[in-house]
Amino acid sequence: MNQPVQKLPHYRRLYEMLRKQIIDGVYSEDDLLPSENELCAIHGLTRPTVRHALDALVNEGFIGKHQGKGSIVQKLPKGIGILSIAGTTSALGGKNLRSEILVKPIVKPWDDHFMFKLSETEINSGCIYMERIRYYNDKPIFYDINFIPNINIPRFTSRSFENRSLFDILRKTYQIEIKGGEQKIRAIEADSLIAKHLSVKPGHPVLHLERKFDTNKPGFFIYSSIYCNTEEQAVYGIF
Repeated sequence: MNQPVQKLPHYRRLYEMLRKQIIDGVYSEDDLLPSENELCAIHGLTRPTVRHALDALVNEGFIGKHQGKGSIVQKLPKGIGILSIAGTTSALGGKNLRSEILVKPIVKPWDDHFMFKLSETEINSGCIYMERIRYYNDKPIFYDINFIPNINIPRFTSRSFENRSLFDILRKTYQIEIKGGEQKIRAIEADSLIAKHLSVKPGHPVLHLERKFDTNKPGFFIYSSIYCNTEEQAVYGIF
């Protein structure tokens, strides 16, 4: 169930606010965020709470902490952020990024020959399956297939993912944060289906990424298979 914002931990509310301000350009590269003392005074928070929020922004690469100066906004990556914990929306910005849902989220069994080894709990719970194409400046940059364990994420299949960030929905609604992960990367030739989705010719070279994301929820992993056209956008990521 969607958790009301007011019930989020105080550090998360501050983190979400500052994160959005950075992405929206309220604070630009090299700008100095308000000091810890100022954030405490403005929002009525304790210093450990403010530091917790700032540390989360540091871990995602939004800011850097500099002794004697404070928290300084870092340059956001402008490549395809599919290797980044912050995700593609943070890397490219939401303004020129849109999603087309090919297969709405549905609950189904896992594939017999899945790309990563699954736990017994994952297998018994089934997965939530979703396909989408993501566009940047109206050009398809990747065809994305997601597999999410159907474990304690109520009403997930009823949510709208059109032009929305999967990571943001998981973080804001279910308090599931991406902490890192692993991936397998191969260069392949696009078959007819992939070529159609990415608007390239069959046989065109594309990158195929198989990903397993670790989260803050013990035993809960997010998986995806991505076919990526990197003609105009480099693949960027810090893992």
